[in-house]
Amino acid sequence: MKSGKQEAAILDKKQALAKAESFCVYQERSQKEVRYKLVEWGMRGDELEEILSDLIMNNFLNEERFAKSYASGKFNIKKWGRVKIKQGLKLKGVPDKILQKALYSIDDEDYMQTLENLAVKKAGTLTESNPLKRKIKLMTYLQGRGFESDLILLALKASNLN
Repeated sequence: MKSGKQEAAILDKKQALAKAESFCVYQERSQKEVRYKLVEWGMRGDELEEILSDLIMNNFLNEERFAKSYASGKFNIKKWGRVKIKQGLKLKGVPDKILQKALYSIDDEDYMQTLENLAVKKAGTLTESNPLKRKIKLMTYLQGRGFESDLILLALKASNLN
């Protein structure tokens, strides 16, 4: 009977490298994700580090490329703000320097436009009649999406929602 976790099925470095390459080709991965997968597959110590080095040298694994891809995907598709994207990248083990580059790759005009669009859309669904409570609900929603408080206030002013 199989359990939910895969047993150490890969026995040699060559098989692990091939499987790791296809794992990285499928979608961009962070080093932390790949390291975790290799450990799950039974790789340890020097073999694990050699496989990671090979993946990096052959450009299967690129932390900066991963961070930019993650940031643009979460912003463009899920409409996340920089705060939430930053938290996600930290969880993936991305270094701060690379993390900052990824966050700055998001266009400021697009960022503000998305924030305003989300605010207008959410305001249309709110049934609260008290203006102060309405503003608080909007701010809470937008902060939950990962947007910065100062930019939320600017977006609410620009959209006449304050």
